[in-house]
Amino acid sequence: MALSSSLPSPTLVLILCFLFLLLQPFSSSAQSSNQVIAIGSSLLANNDNSYWTSPSGDFAFGFQNINGPSAGYLLSIWFNKIPEKTIVWSANPQTPAPEGSKIELTGNSFQLTNPNGSQIWSAGLTRSSLSNAAMLDSGNFVILGNSSGSTTLWQSFDQPTDTILPTQTLSQGMRLVARLFDTNFSYGRFKLDMQTDGNLVLNTRSYPFDGAYSAYWSSDSVGSGFQLIYNETGYIYLIARNGTILMNPFPSNSNNNSTQFYLRTILDYDGVLRQYVYPKSVDAAAGRSMNWSVLSFIPSDICMSITQDKGAGACGYNSICVVGADQRPTCECPSGYTPFDLKDPLSGCKPNFVPQDCDADGQESYNFGFVDLTNTNWALNDYEFYNPVTEDMCREACLSDCYCYVVIFNSGRCWKKRSPVSNGKVHPSLGGKALVKIRIANLTTPPNSDDLPGKIFLGSVLFGSSMFLNIVLILATFWVIKRKKTTMIVRPHSTGRNNLRFFSYKELEIATMGFKDELGRGASAVVYKGVLKNGSSEEIIAVKTINSMDMGESTDREFKAEMGAISRTNHKNLVQLLGYCDEGNNRLLVYEYMINGSLAGFIFGNSRPSWNRRVQLAFGIARGLSYLHEECSKQIIHCDIKPQNILLDETFTARICDFGLAKLLKTDQSRTTTMIRGTKGYVAPEWFKKKPVTIKVDVYSFGIMLLEIVCCRRNVDEKAKCEGEIILSDWAIDCFKDGKIYRLVEDDEEAMNDFGKVERFVMIALWCIQEEPSLRPEMKKVSQMLEGSVAVSIPPDPCSFNSSF
Repeated sequence: MALSSSLPSPTLVLILCFLFLLLQPFSSSAQSSNQVIAIGSSLLANNDNSYWTSPSGDFAFGFQNINGPSAGYLLSIWFNKIPEKTIVWSANPQTPAPEGSKIELTGNSFQLTNPNGSQIWSAGLTRSSLSNAAMLDSGNFVILGNSSGSTTLWQSFDQPTDTILPTQTLSQGMRLVARLFDTNFSYGRFKLDMQTDGNLVLNTRSYPFDGAYSAYWSSDSVGSGFQLIYNETGYIYLIARNGTILMNPFPSNSNNNSTQFYLRTILDYDGVLRQYVYPKSVDAAAGRSMNWSVLSFIPSDICMSITQDKGAGACGYNSICVVGADQRPTCECPSGYTPFDLKDPLSGCKPNFVPQDCDADGQESYNFGFVDLTNTNWALNDYEFYNPVTEDMCREACLSDCYCYVVIFNSGRCWKKRSPVSNGKVHPSLGGKALVKIRIANLTTPPNSDDLPGKIFLGSVLFGSSMFLNIVLILATFWVIKRKKTTMIVRPHSTGRNNLRFFSYKELEIATMGFKDELGRGASAVVYKGVLKNGSSEEIIAVKTINSMDMGESTDREFKAEMGAISRTNHKNLVQLLGYCDEGNNRLLVYEYMINGSLAGFIFGNSRPSWNRRVQLAFGIARGLSYLHEECSKQIIHCDIKPQNILLDETFTARICDFGLAKLLKTDQSRTTTMIRGTKGYVAPEWFKKKPVTIKVDVYSFGIMLLEIVCCRRNVDEKAKCEGEIILSDWAIDCFKDGKIYRLVEDDEEAMNDFGKVERFVMIALWCIQEEPSLRPEMKKVSQMLEGSVAVSIPPDPCSFNSSF
């Protein structure tokens, strides 16, 4: 009894424990229900779900992992008491933080850093008078300053992302930007601007850039709007500077106040501004389900609202926007087309067939037909118009024109449209029909003469709706058959390779004037300029001669590898193979001529190309490699990606060439073993370790070349300013580690003006040149990261790189 009486009472113990806890600094893993966040507090991005809550617990501030740890973490604010944990604000939507990143409040900053200590995001505070921070019950995160801790230095309400909450306002110059899609919080294709001219406007963005196209909804209050107010009852209205209410975008709903319901208004990824409500309790629901439901939205029909002469419209190029019964838009692809990206519903559609060949002398038209879509249109994409015409005439006009992808026929009028088409929509008010041209035969190459009669007969059935046209086409069938029997000449050498043209050695000798005009040479081949004459017309070609001094098994294998690889391809970022010669010891390949030379000559020349053109070249090369790796019937590893093997056509479009070292993988094969291939400086480390090689060797080479494109200098430059800059990839790694990426382009004003993209490109390049192949992204993802549709996370510790190769 004496012992127990000497102990403090239980009540006193509880009071002392409570005071002790109040005096402790917030740890990086603790969840806090206290509003005040002290200087020195921090949170770590990990799976411990660390966050700070508002006093009521309604909102939380911390890290949310959306798509698995490898996708990174968002520093965000969310509704914390509902199962959905709906995010309403994020600091780093474009750059998810890797696991182990930290947000910390110090006496003079509030910043997010990666595990290496490099800054990912900062609140932009430079003064040394920070007092504390707080997560408020309104959903606003605030940072306070001065000696009394009462002055708001920064608040999340002033930096909205895609959502506004009750008690929040949008002042002139503020905006919301929609996310890319539901699970990708990077900036998407739509924005809401409270413009400085007083107008509240919904715009499509010139994605992935931030420019705006024409508005698809507007408050029409130019010169008078001052703020968009969202009050606690869920009422949203636009006021003038004197406080006069000018208009309310949504109808008032006084029954949905913030005491009984959670409210939010978000610019959804599909471009619709929606007001949502969520009951806080079963009693408040009163018939509502316990989830987010839509109160109201603008515009009323996003599909019909967006019609603009630039941009992809509501749903992406070549797609069709349809409003469903739930008033939400759905993006669909016409028959013969597939989604560009299954994860991104607004990415548009691509044809799953080879387009019509403009060099097929009209024969290609017999391989194509139409898909009819009533009450459908792609507005503002016309390049020809006919009036008056019949529907048959409209169809024939498109079939005979290789540039025509779609025709619209309506009441005797016909509009031709080229690809890609935009603003696609279906609505009864449109009337008429869209005729989408698709390949009706399972062909990926121009037809040969043996198939022509059958194609003509098929054409007469499919395309001719008038009896007269059918009779003419059937008669033409019999005439062609009779002519073939009397005049057909059989070429002694059958190509057997997707109808590549066979050339005799003599033909190519004449075309090149005795192989006189040399365009370039490599270790085992020389390329000459030539001219093919066809009557009065001429076609410039490039003739590649495989070295015949040692016409052994390896030379013949290289020739067949290049033919086998390139003859299976059809892509705008690959050089087209026109034909070949295989006579005795003569092995020659005939390519289309690229008038603007190689990428090496372009970026390493005396004058620096524009930054925008270099960006487009990077995009094109990435798309071409993605096609080789993922879209060919057999996966192709190029094995020798370098600037000398990227040619530029008349529009400076990048075209990958020189497939002499390429490897073809079978459908069930992902890697191969072979001797070292490629060019020093661009060769992936696994070659030297005698490990199986995969498509990731091309990714490595692309990473080196991407750095060269960004910096307009070779990977190895003996004349560099200092020793640390001789090897570009090593220098880029050092600049990244030191947070000085700007040094790579500091004398390039255009690049410095777009430094965000420079930084992104360098980070992508560092991902590509990881020593471990499995860490390198696939080229499809590289392409998406370059174009901004996929966020770029911080590359692993550069110390893991091996630069000895």
